[in-house]
Amino acid sequence: MSVALRNAQCVVPVRRALLRRAVCALRAALGASRFDVGLVCASNALMQRLNGTYRRCPEPTDVLSFPFHQVAAGELPRPRCRDEYNLGDIFLGVEYIHQQCRETGENFDDVLTVTAAHGLCHLLGYRHDTKPEWEQMYQKETQILEELNRLTGSRLRPLTAGLF
Repeated sequence: MSVALRNAQCVVPVRRALLRRAVCALRAALGASRFDVGLVCASNALMQRLNGTYRRCPEPTDVLSFPFHQVAAGELPRPRCRDEYNLGDIFLGVEYIHQQCRETGENFDDVLTVTAAHGLCHLLGYRHDTKPEWEQMYQKETQILEELNRLTGSRLRPLTAGLF
């Protein structure tokens, strides 16, 4: 299936082919290759609007995920028809992420990929509201990033290391 990527901002250049390939590999590592994913690269203004509307937190953020199915952590959706082979949409706050990378000196493309992995985990029911949930999500992010690292020779790690 496909990864539909839309760049809805013009502030930060995004290497779309690189990001699409990474998300395809991450989706495969999750066992969800049969499912479509929407990926939107968004500005701070759009992320602030979405975050305010859906999370009642009117400020920009790095990632928002909107699952098509409600599943327990780690479960794959069970579509009843072809139109339901969809994990959902991930909005990446690329302007926000870019600003953070400038402050920390981290590689923008790497952080974008790790943030997309985080968003994919949310689409599959992983959360981080409690310490046990965070530990489960961190373990899954580590697992899929290690698979991506094996395929690409990179050394990506989850960004959520200091949450709890």
